[in-house]
Amino acid sequence: MNVIQKVKQSINSRKFTRRNRSIGGDLGLMILLGGFALFSAYPLLYAINNAFKPMSEIFLFPPKLFVQNPTLNNFYDLSTIINNSWVPFSRYIFNTLLITLLGTFGTVLLGTMAAYPLAKYKFPGSQVMSNIIVYALMFNASVTAIPNYIIMSKLGMVNTYWAVILPVIGSTLGLYLMKNFIVQIPMALIESAKIDGASEIRVFWTVIIPLCKPAWITLCILSFQTLWGATGGNFIYSENLKPISYSLSQIIGGGIARTGVASVVSLIMMIVPVTVFVISQSNVIETMATSGMKD
Repeated sequence: MNVIQKVKQSINSRKFTRRNRSIGGDLGLMILLGGFALFSAYPLLYAINNAFKPMSEIFLFPPKLFVQNPTLNNFYDLSTIINNSWVPFSRYIFNTLLITLLGTFGTVLLGTMAAYPLAKYKFPGSQVMSNIIVYALMFNASVTAIPNYIIMSKLGMVNTYWAVILPVIGSTLGLYLMKNFIVQIPMALIESAKIDGASEIRVFWTVIIPLCKPAWITLCILSFQTLWGATGGNFIYSENLKPISYSLSQIIGGGIARTGVASVVSLIMMIVPVTVFVISQSNVIETMATSGMKD
C-alpha cells in the first residue's frame, strides 16, 4: 500500500456525527441562512444593476436596487476612454496577470515550504519563529508600507513588478494558514513515507502538498484578491508597468460625469475575484471540514 492510499484511508476513516434536528428546526435554520445569503448578495446585485443604469437612475433618490431602463451606454463610454489611452489596455491586463500569477504561486510555494518544518519538526528557535509569525499578523499594511518601500529601494526593485510581488510573498498570512493546516496532518503518514524510502522532498510533494490542497487553494484565493486589487502606486511609476486596477482608478477619477463608467469599473474589479471564489469554494469548505484531523 503506497503513501497516498494510506492518506486517503486515514481521511475517509474519520466520521462526522450529525445531531438530530426536528423539521421545524431545519426549516428555521434554512430561513435564517437564506436571510444571511440575501443580505450578503445585496452589494453584488446592486453593483451589477448599477452598471446597466442610465445616469438618471444612478442619481435617483431613494435608490432602487433593480434597473428600470437598462442601457449599455456605460460600457460604451468605458470602451471609448480605453481606446483613447496612449498605453494599450492589453498592456495593463498583461501586467496584472503577470503580477497576480507570480505573486500567488510564490506565496503558496514559499508559505508551504516554510510551514512544513515549523509544523512537523522541533528545532531551536522554532517556537520563537511561530510566535513572531502570529505577532506579525497584527501589523496593518499601512504600518509596513514605509519599511517595504525602503527594502525595495535598497534592493533596486522600485518601479519593477517585484516591488508589488515580493511584499505579498513575504507576508506571514500564508505561512500562518499553511502551518495551522499542516499541524493537523498525522505524523504517522510522514513516517510511513520515510520507511518506504521517500526522501524529505518527496514526502513534501507526495504527502504534504496533496493533503494541503484545500488550504493552498484557499491561500490562492486570498493572494489573488490582494494582488488583483493592487495598484502599485507607491512602487511603480512607469505607465507601461502599471496594473489594470490603477488604469481603472484613473478612469473613474474624472468626476461626477463618469459615475456610470465608475459603476462598470466596480463591476469588472468585483466579478473576477468573485468568479475565482465560486469556482474554488468547495475546497475552502473542505478546509473547514478536515480541520479536525489530529496526530
